[in-house]
Amino acid sequence: MPAAKRVEIVDVPEPEVGPEDVLIKVHYVGLCGSDLNMYRGALGIASYPRIPGHEVSGTIVFTGEQVPDAFCVGDAVTLSPYSACGVCPACRIGRVNCCQFNETLGLQREGAMSDLFAIHYSKVWASSTLSFEELALVEPLSVGYHAANRGRVTELDTVLVLGCGTIGMGVIAAAARKGATVIAADIAPAKLEAARRFGAEHTIHSAEQDVVQAVRDLTQGEGASVAIEAVGLPQTFRLAVDAVAYAGRVVYVGYAKQETCYDTTPFVRKELDIMGSRNALHVFPAVISMLEKRQQPFTDLISKIYPFAETGQAFADWDAAPGHFTKILVDARGAP
Repeated sequence: MPAAKRVEIVDVPEPEVGPEDVLIKVHYVGLCGSDLNMYRGALGIASYPRIPGHEVSGTIVFTGEQVPDAFCVGDAVTLSPYSACGVCPACRIGRVNCCQFNETLGLQREGAMSDLFAIHYSKVWASSTLSFEELALVEPLSVGYHAANRGRVTELDTVLVLGCGTIGMGVIAAAARKGATVIAADIAPAKLEAARRFGAEHTIHSAEQDVVQAVRDLTQGEGASVAIEAVGLPQTFRLAVDAVAYAGRVVYVGYAKQETCYDTTPFVRKELDIMGSRNALHVFPAVISMLEKRQQPFTDLISKIYPFAETGQAFADWDAAPGHFTKILVDARGAP
């Protein structure tokens, strides 16, 4: 991918496998909003050329001599794509997901959109139950699950989720799993219908309804105890603050593409906890367990699977009609 909106299939050397690495035959790679922004040339943290791929499923085909016996050839796995320096302020207090110097696969460093990929065993999570399609969904759903954790969601909460893409669905499923009452808001009726299948008790069509008033109507005038923004627009950033209750929690997991201006009075008047949520921290096992129970139709999130040779077409289609896709997978088994 040497320039914006240009995708090339190139030959790369076979990965070197260190003594604590596992070698993975990649099956599926999911594409996310960061990948699309990189394709568009609008992701400041990425540089070209770059091999994408941080939502990954595959099979272990080789293990280094110092890899624990728990990791076996033939295991179906997914990957945690983040790095941590171990010495920055975030790492020193154990919040390695927001490491100051994090380098995510496929963004700041080469990703896994290839036939084979080597990675340290500590970044590998296996499941004997999940399909390779489901395993490729673990990372993006983990981002949503972590956002719910950041919001300290419990069964006592009413949680407003703004945006019902893959990340938003991860928030909805996690909040429902924790016993909260979930209100989902989106501009797309199909996504709202899906949100109910993922655990939302109430939905708001935000293109036709006043979201703040609808939330108040559903909460006896109080507002949501937690509002989680998974869109990344200035108006939804502000909407989260307006719709949340006094003493509520606001979590931002979406990245705004432009500056957002606020009336900060509600921050103080409501005494809000306003938090960012980045990547995922220690939730891969919980998300894998959630998927293994198959209480929600997680594979319904997959809009289309493209063969490896059509990766460029996948990006072009998504760029042309982003609202038509929730999750795109690329089948890397066709890699040369």
